[in-house]
Amino acid sequence: MIKINLLSEGKRPTAVRKKTSGKLDGKDVGQYMLLVGILVGLMAVGAAWWLQSKKNEAKEAEVAAAQHEVDLLASVIKEVDDYKAKKAELERKIGIINDLKANQRGPVRVMDYVSRALPELLWLDQLRMSADSIHVEGRAFNTNAVANFIENLDKVPEFDEPTLKSTEAQQGGIYKFVINFNYSFASHKPAVEGGTSGTPASAPTATSPKAPATPAATG
Repeated sequence: MIKINLLSEGKRPTAVRKKTSGKLDGKDVGQYMLLVGILVGLMAVGAAWWLQSKKNEAKEAEVAAAQHEVDLLASVIKEVDDYKAKKAELERKIGIINDLKANQRGPVRVMDYVSRALPELLWLDQLRMSADSIHVEGRAFNTNAVANFIENLDKVPEFDEPTLKSTEAQQGGIYKFVINFNYSFASHKPAVEGGTSGTPASAPTATSPKAPATPAATG
């Protein structure tokens, strides 16, 4: 006869259910959360690194594009610099040439203006020039000639108003005079022409036939 222990057989399913339970204890949960945190942190670091690398690539692309543009414009910049240097050198040379021309023309123009201003009955003994002033010594047969000479000089735009420094009567009815005035060729005004008999247009030059009278006056 077969005997069956129903009591022991009824208890076994309970024991089996305890062993096969799907619940995790506290230690397993902590490890799981730690692992998840590490994974999340690694993903965040990876994402940040990827974003930063993209930004760096964009900046490098901008720098490369700017450098390429600079390289393209380098030849143009060099041409501009060369042009400026050549222009400055040309302006310097032109300035030197103009200064030389002015210095060469100055005495010639002064002599021409003074000779044209000489009236009749008057001649010059001496003319001295400095950087901006002129000293004239001469003689005349009367004071009216001296006055006409001063008036003619005053009509020259490049001459300042002449100053009669002295007049001295000498033997033979001759008057010795000294005149000083400043001059400048910086500005040019239209000269006054025509008029009285003492104007530069009708006056004799320094080589006038009147000059031979000088030896008789100085004797």
